[in-house]
Amino acid sequence: MAERKIMTEEIRDQLPDDLNAVDHIGAYDFPDNSRRRIPGVIYSALALLCVVVWFVADNQDSALINKGILFAAVLLAVMSIISITSGWRMTINESEALVEATKSVGFAVGHASAQQVWRGIRSRPTWRIFCYSVEEPPLRRGLVLVDAVNGRVIECLIEDNPEVQEPTSTDVRD
Repeated sequence: MAERKIMTEEIRDQLPDDLNAVDHIGAYDFPDNSRRRIPGVIYSALALLCVVVWFVADNQDSALINKGILFAAVLLAVMSIISITSGWRMTINESEALVEATKSVGFAVGHASAQQVWRGIRSRPTWRIFCYSVEEPPLRRGLVLVDAVNGRVIECLIEDNPEVQEPTSTDVRD
């Protein structure tokens, strides 16, 4: 039994250094979605190659090349179109999105967090900003969706903070 305890104490689960946000100093740059265009170009080149191979082999009655190559070319072309058209260039970073969210909620923002998400079938990048009012504890909170391509506020939800309890007669002190 003692050996089993020693073995479990030796096993440690550690986060890799490049993923450890606690020790990271400096700003983090989110990768730009326009990088999706690179595989899109590769897919279109492969689709074109498949069509050329099918066309050349079709004239020679090849046993190895059949309509499956043409089907692959169509699939690669569709994936190419999806990849190229979903390669949006982000012009708004998380700091600029936070400024837009602060303007939208209508109260002074204390704590806030930003998360990059994607909307729609073409995966348009969007900032999801969750913010609390500056009071302690915060009385209001808001969720704002800001388009990362053009900075337009897509949606703004504001509510009283349900986590704040109303003071009772025992909580009030003179």
